[in-house]
Amino acid sequence: MQKWEYATVPLISHALQEILNQWGEEGWELVQVVESQATGTTGYLKRPKA
Repeated sequence: MQKWEYATVPLISHALQEILNQWGEEGWELVQVVESQATGTTGYLKRPKA
């Protein structure tokens, strides 16, 4: 059975591509983006657990 690990990342609009590419290089996949006035924009990522 596949197991996953998860991360949350603040997403800054002027560096969005760089942030996502960096996490992608480490094997993370973006699964959701949530915008909130309290916390700003947050990306939720997952990758297979080793």
